[in-house]
Amino acid sequence: MERKLTKIFKGDLTLWVILILLSLISLVIVYSATGKLAYREAGGDTLHYLIRQVGFILGGIAIMLLLINIPVVVYFKLSPVFVGITILALIVAIIQYKLTGNADKETSRSLNMPFFSFQPAEMAKIVLVMYASRLLSKAQRTEEELKNAFFWITGVSGAVCFLIFMSNFSTAALIFFTIMILMLIARVSFKYILSLVGIGALMVVLIYFTADFFPESVGRVHTVKGRIDDFLKGDNDETKGTTQADYARLAIFEGGMFGKGPGNSEVSNYMEAGYNDFIYAIFVEEYGFIGGAGLALLYLILLFRGVIIVRRCDRTFPAFMVTGLVLLMIFQAFINMAVSVGAVPVTGQPLPWVSMGGSSMLFTAASFGIILAVSANNQKNKIAAEPLVVVDIPNEDQAL
Repeated sequence: MERKLTKIFKGDLTLWVILILLSLISLVIVYSATGKLAYREAGGDTLHYLIRQVGFILGGIAIMLLLINIPVVVYFKLSPVFVGITILALIVAIIQYKLTGNADKETSRSLNMPFFSFQPAEMAKIVLVMYASRLLSKAQRTEEELKNAFFWITGVSGAVCFLIFMSNFSTAALIFFTIMILMLIARVSFKYILSLVGIGALMVVLIYFTADFFPESVGRVHTVKGRIDDFLKGDNDETKGTTQADYARLAIFEGGMFGKGPGNSEVSNYMEAGYNDFIYAIFVEEYGFIGGAGLALLYLILLFRGVIIVRRCDRTFPAFMVTGLVLLMIFQAFINMAVSVGAVPVTGQPLPWVSMGGSSMLFTAASFGIILAVSANNQKNKIAAEPLVVVDIPNEDQAL
């Protein structure tokens, strides 16, 4: 039985344990945080969103089990094709949004297909890491190769992130920052990275000071300026009542050291995004500082296991790919937590594998699946590399 399980659930065992623990946390906190939503959208059926979350988790695990069995070389060869598909999906999503004229923020981020919809920005996270890893792995011999890789990666990532920026600034910034860190790890000259950081900071400053000159329909410039102002000067909506960020801080304060206990959150009844962007605050309210620290520790262990998987890689491409995917999830997790405690301006980043399911959860599953595939490949290579041990079998006389 144990051998059958190890054949199915391949890869790093500790990573699977983290996934199981995050899945359990997700189920209990999503069930607790969706009470208000259930009465508003599901006719009072409080089990509706719990069952939905179970479906997303099982679907995500199925994606992981599928991707574990795909050779790593496939990602290397197909990454340019994936980039083209991602750019096309982002453009179609923008055109679709403009044609429908729907003012809903989530709709502006989604590509609606006949039977499902998804956010191309979530696909872009994985695809750009693959593409950057491919170029960086091929450019490790000379400085000139790294320089060329830097310009190609910056150009492609900049184009994709610009398309994402039209509807989601925080995701565009998260992806571009992760790609920069990945290039730094891959030994791209620090002066190139520093110049890129300077250009990025200059763009944010320009967006902030010129936002009022742009019409409301242009990207997210007004949202960026508004959230920076809210963080630095206080939220203008506070004059109308308590804001979502205020509720998040209240939830954390109410949680104290040990929390109110499972299902006892009161703040979730007043929050619009307590099951998604501010789910960490609701978790701390119910499980306290101890529970919140434990959840943060799981992501730190994920980072540690990612480092171990990378160190065991015998090729640069899978090492870079795992590095980028792990960094994406860790950065996203701690941005979500930082928003909940009021340390950074409000953004729309869900807590990986914990927030209520959607396309973000399925693409997070894809990231985990690729990381596990690399881990399983490392284990296979280790077994293949072990020398055969020749044992002298004594004859009958010697045995006796």
